Amino acid sequence: MADEGDVLTNLDPNAAANGVDSQPVAGLLSQYIKDLSVENPRAPESFQWTEQPELDVQFNIGTRQVNAEVHEIELKIGATAKTSQGTSYVVELAYCGLIGLRNMPEDQAHAFLYAEAPRILFPFARRVLADATRDAGFAPLLLDPIDFHSLYAQQLQRRLEEGQSEDSTVGNA
Repeated sequence: MADEGDVLTNLDPNAAANGVDSQPVAGLLSQYIKDLSVENPRAPESFQWTEQPELDVQFNIGTRQVNAEVHEIELKIGATAKTSQGTSYVVELAYCGLIGLRNMPEDQAHAFLYAEAPRILFPFARRVLADATRDAGFAPLLLDPIDFHSLYAQQLQRRLEEGQSEDSTVGNA
């Protein structure tokens, strides 16, 4: 057992007062649907179409600082199913999460907000889209997993080549 002298000399000099941790911390505080739109413009005729629809799926990631330690991540997904007979459905989802960041270097915070946070949110947004298309009377739209880290690296490299700062919003994925 260590004596009191050992305990006092082994204290971490970088530790913050009153037990407040000075280590970088990031975490998901909450998640929610901010906006969901489901259109079934040609119902009930579209339920009789036999042609396989062509899908167009678009992604966009945005962030907004709520306060000094909280950011809102918005994962926007739009899906349109069309055949030669017309549009079967249009689904647009804005799925958000509140991310807490503390003591995080700027470059790590940027990577977390644009790569890791969307990766965490995506499975939940995917389920919402599947349920929405199923509830509209169609087969559930099951999106393939997305490698947000690779997309982030590609977008960052493209921006650096174009001379833009990494603070620019990462656009469509």
